[in-house]
Amino acid sequence: MPSTLARVRQYLDASHWEFAEIVVVDDGSRDATAAVAEAAGARVLRNPGNRGKGYSVRHGMLKATGEWSLFSDADLSSPIEELDRLWGAAERERAQVVIGSRAVDRSMVGVHQPIFRETMGRVFNLTMRLITGLPFHDTQCGFKLFETSAAREIFRRQLLDGFGFDVEVLYIACHLGYRTLEVPVRWNDVAGTTVSTWRGIKAFWDPVRVRSNGIRGRYK
Repeated sequence: MPSTLARVRQYLDASHWEFAEIVVVDDGSRDATAAVAEAAGARVLRNPGNRGKGYSVRHGMLKATGEWSLFSDADLSSPIEELDRLWGAAERERAQVVIGSRAVDRSMVGVHQPIFRETMGRVFNLTMRLITGLPFHDTQCGFKLFETSAAREIFRRQLLDGFGFDVEVLYIACHLGYRTLEVPVRWNDVAGTTVSTWRGIKAFWDPVRVRSNGIRGRYK
């Protein structure tokens, strides 16, 4: 965590994002995560216990105060410098949502996941596209940029707290008519941040839930 925050702050100070705010969501940690983040100058939001990744991202995005909001995994598997790539696409294409992707240009993946996890990811994406109709090649990369006004409309409609939330927020974004782009980014698998096989298998049910919620009008 300290090295991540230091790297993000260094990047922000050296770029046109010097007035950006760093928000850290503490998902019920029992160590010094919150204290370390606050000492590094981040604004810390605390979840009411351990609620999951989807809940944490929603919490952070709904509390963001800038004009644009980026959410990133804490391990910086996509380097923070890739924000320039997302921002450039948003400006050129006048998009409200720009998502990082490992699948559009796989040559940009430096360190790959174990073959089983990578294969499961590809199968999940194909299943997701068939069920939801979304056109994206990689919904699960944890590096996504939103215009904050759009983020508020999207994330306040989010219903899933688990790993399927990525599919859900992109489904909602498209349903609401926000221009959404998928952009290749550099990415490296980071040891020690794996998702359990059982969680990965359970995630296959989430596109069904998203599609069902959409048909039932729960995202209106």
